Amino acid sequence: MITSSSGGDEAYRRSGVDVGAARRAVDLIKEVAGRARRPEVVAEVGGFAGLFLLGDGRLLVAATDGVGTKVEVARLAGRLDTVGIDLVAMSVNDVLCTGAEPLFFLDYLATGRLVPEEVAAIVEGVAEGCRRAGCALLGGETAEHPETLDPGRFDLAGFCVGIVEEGAMIGPDRARTGDGLLGLASSGLHANGFSLVRRLLLSDGELALHQHIESLGRTLGEELLEPTAIYVEPVLTLARAGLVRSAAHITGGGWYENVPRALPQGLGARVDTRAWHQPPIFDLLSRQAGLEPPELFGVFNMGIGMVAVVPQGREDQATELCEELGVRAVIVGEVVPGTGVKLG
Repeated sequence: MITSSSGGDEAYRRSGVDVGAARRAVDLIKEVAGRARRPEVVAEVGGFAGLFLLGDGRLLVAATDGVGTKVEVARLAGRLDTVGIDLVAMSVNDVLCTGAEPLFFLDYLATGRLVPEEVAAIVEGVAEGCRRAGCALLGGETAEHPETLDPGRFDLAGFCVGIVEEGAMIGPDRARTGDGLLGLASSGLHANGFSLVRRLLLSDGELALHQHIESLGRTLGEELLEPTAIYVEPVLTLARAGLVRSAAHITGGGWYENVPRALPQGLGARVDTRAWHQPPIFDLLSRQAGLEPPELFGVFNMGIGMVAVVPQGREDQATELCEELGVRAVIVGEVVPGTGVKLG
């Protein structure tokens, strides 16, 4: 049995990312944000999304995120039309963890040199992501930063706002001992851990983005740029059927950081890592770097992009509903007394 720990921290550190510093920053931000509140604010900083009470039993739900250094892979590959989908997915999937329906999205693009055709390709991806999520692309901002960003380099940020009825919300306080953990399949790496991926595969591993990798069945670039799955249909359908108590978007920090965010204090998760097929990209990363399971699960989604906490006894019903929607889903574990995530 492998217990949750800082197993992913050392892996991140090898790529120049200080996860411990990020945690400390969040703690400091919580204190600062607490001095900029309104009475309508429901949740503190640190959840998957912020909650703002509108009245009449309705809440606005908002989240913001980026694509991280996956944008550098897109630049090197010369393919800019998919990272916009990732951008939408990262914020939309966070909003879904409250049971909210995404309403609209805004994007921010900073580039070293503005090339209209490149901007259009990136925003086309954003628009496609919004179509997949069923939300409106309400607006955005494009900024040219010469001498700050090199020509050809760019960065993305996005902002999603959704709405949920107070009685339809899902959240960690609803989870109970014995509830099942339903894993919704990822489409691959999604959009986190790419500083480490680039270090392991492209720098140290000396692989090329155009290189065909037999175990992947396609080029490395095609695998790495596979867009992040958007889980609007399965999560909202499960929520409306009363089949999900809370949910965790498996993003930065992997399983150890994110699954506990779907659980209340005093409860943890027992996960059976043999319950699902882990895509070959994770085997490749493991072989290239000699990463052990604690490190992999502390960084990557390992083939599961969203974990839904399902009421005990209704696991089969939830799984069948996902299958009807064409979404690959499997029970990967259960909620148990304790803390953290235990892998078996």
